[in-house]
This record gives sequence, C-alpha cells and structure tokens, in this order.
Amino acid sequence: MIVAAHQPHYLPWLGYLAKMAACDLFVVMDDLQYEPQNFQNRNRVKVSNRAVWLTVPLVRGSQGERIRDKLIDEGHNEKEQWQRRTWETLRVHYGACPWFGHYAADLEQVYTRRWWTLLELDVHMLELHRTWFGLRTPVVLASTLGVTGARSARILDICRALGADTYLSGSGGSVAYLDTELLARAGVRVAWQNFRHPVYPQRYARQGFVPRLAAIDLLFNCGPRSREILQSGIESRPEVHHEKAV
Repeated sequence: MIVAAHQPHYLPWLGYLAKMAACDLFVVMDDLQYEPQNFQNRNRVKVSNRAVWLTVPLVRGSQGERIRDKLIDEGHNEKEQWQRRTWETLRVHYGACPWFGHYAADLEQVYTRRWWTLLELDVHMLELHRTWFGLRTPVVLASTLGVTGARSARILDICRALGADTYLSGSGGSVAYLDTELLARAGVRVAWQNFRHPVYPQRYARQGFVPRLAAIDLLFNCGPRSREILQSGIESRPEVHHEKAV
C-alpha cells in the first residue's frame, strides 16, 4: 500500500492533488507546527494583471502552535471581512469563465458560513476538491494515529500505523531530510513524486500561462476535463529509491 502525507492546504494546487491521486491513502498532517507564509492558509489566483494571494487571517498564537489549533481571525471591520473579499475576487475575475457557475454554489457556501478553526476549513476544502476532481483516495488525520517522533521517524511511524509498504514523498524539501535507509530497514520503500504541471486554457491569456495557482483556476476554466488534465501530469510509476537522501 502506498501512503502519502502532507500538511493541510486551504486552496490546494494541482501538485498537492496529484500526490493524493497517486497514493492509496493520504494523511493530512494536522498535528505539525503551523508554518507562517506557507500554503496552510493561503494560495494564489489569477486576476487581470497578476497573480494575487487569497489569505485566511489567523489569530496570533504561540510559535509552536499546531495547525489543528489555529483559530481564524474574523476581525471587527465588516469591510475587511476575508470571506467577503475572497468571494468578490473570485466572482469578478472568474465569473466569466465557462465553468465558474458549476462550482459557484459550493464556494459561495464556503464564503458565507462561519469558520472557527483553520483545520475545519482546510478539511472541508479538501473534501470539495476530492469531489470536484473525482478523487477516491481515503484521507486520515495524522492526529488520529497516535504517532510520535519527528521527520523520518515520524513518517516511519505513520507507515507502520497504516500498514504501508511504500511512502510517496514530494520531491522538494523532503529530499533534504528524508532518511530512506531508515525506512528501508523497516521494509518501507520511498517513491519520489514526479509531477509535470499541465498547461491549460486560462483567463487573461495575454499574461501568459501562470502555473502553481490554486486548483480552482483549472476547474473554472476546464470543468469536467480537470481530472483528465490533472492525471496528465502524474507519473504512472513513481521512481523508488532505497538510498539515503543527501
């Protein structure tokens, strides 16, 4: 069984969903430390002259606060309410896209409902994306597994808890710290994700194609074809390594 894991993302990009599609079980690492300026509470969308961040404001907490403990800061100024601003940005800049109306009701519900915790919002958004892209990979929260340790030891504990024989890792920062020898000695292979970002029609074509946006950019532009386009970037058999990452 292939297991993959990642921190929760508010608006996942295509590589995040590709990782989920390529494994048998996906673990949301909700009990890791929250990382500011990451994708746990923000991502970019394309507007008329650039890509802009859509950000969920959070209550300032302690430096070691876990993702699952982060609270959303609703603020006190109605004009600055983040949900109103986000929905207006999407409506104005994507309303003319061919498939915006297909997803509008689900998203309008997101941006009119009260959210208390970041994790609650992120999990809901992930479930919407699973439905929209037709992804059937089961999802489990790391906090329910009772695992301990850090980095490679933590990954190994997750694989043991779930009975996985292969761990699908991202090919970014994980390469620097993942001890593949440790996992190999325990009978767990490591496969590196190799995602090729697809190019698809986007609004504001004069800007050129902008990659790594929130996946809703693809949905609004391509609708039901989005799953096929996502799959086109997924390597059918991820490369497997046993050697220690350096």
